[in-house]
Amino acid sequence: MTFARPDRSIDPDTFPRMPSWVTSASTETLEDVAFLSGAALSHLHLVLGREEVPQALLRDRLALRAAEACVMFSGRQERAAELRDAVHLLRPGDLPGPAGETYLAWQRAVEGPVSVKALGRAVPTFEPGQIAMWLDAGKGLPVTRAAMVLEAVLMDAPRAETKGLILADAALAQALGWGHLVPLLAGGLKRADLRKRGDDLRFACHRAFVSSTIEAERLAADLARRAAHLKAVAPKLRAKGAGDAVEMFLTRDALTPSALPLPDRAARRLCDRLVDLGAIRELTGRDTFRLYGV
Repeated sequence: MTFARPDRSIDPDTFPRMPSWVTSASTETLEDVAFLSGAALSHLHLVLGREEVPQALLRDRLALRAAEACVMFSGRQERAAELRDAVHLLRPGDLPGPAGETYLAWQRAVEGPVSVKALGRAVPTFEPGQIAMWLDAGKGLPVTRAAMVLEAVLMDAPRAETKGLILADAALAQALGWGHLVPLLAGGLKRADLRKRGDDLRFACHRAFVSSTIEAERLAADLARRAAHLKAVAPKLRAKGAGDAVEMFLTRDALTPSALPLPDRAARRLCDRLVDLGAIRELTGRDTFRLYGV
């Protein structure tokens, strides 16, 4: 696989900035926070449409953030580093544990286009008919629909916070016409918000989408810069399979060298080379069992 040199007319630093009145405004009424969440999501919609944003990578990294939030909601101590280890260092026959299962659920949720079938892989304990019924519970504008879906799930299954948040983000994606689920809601909510209902929950969801959308926009701009640099250095790589490895880094939050389509020693050399070129980072700080990502 070969990579064309990046178009110099595409500059991730020219991303439109979220208006300051969105990022700094304080809200006290449902109408005000709804206006701000609409503005923030509209801005993110434009950012997600930019060709230089590595969409799959962005979704995968947001999935990690959502999983971290859900693990915190459950009272567990695992954070991003432990979640990566729980999933990426699994050996055949190993179980990922509760925190790892949460991360895997979010990863599966963002892998393919939004559909009841795809969501069934992310939340396999729910029947497709039940998933479809919950998604249909959402009415009105996008954030209201997401809040209603979350409330419907938690009313029927009070301890299914992760599944409810996945389905709420799916409802938002469907309402906005996005082809894939983009994890946003979990990262902006507080644990106490999950006990709210009605207008109180809708207010919390609007507020959560404002804060998480701002962070997603910043992450998209950062990943666009990093992806552009990785594509720029790709022609310097001579290892057989290097092009496929680069493509994997452009779609995955983290990878072990053994996951790359190269022999083990060649994969490790490639990772070291890409780190030296500033194209990827070693994510663990360890000498062994290392993970790499853009």
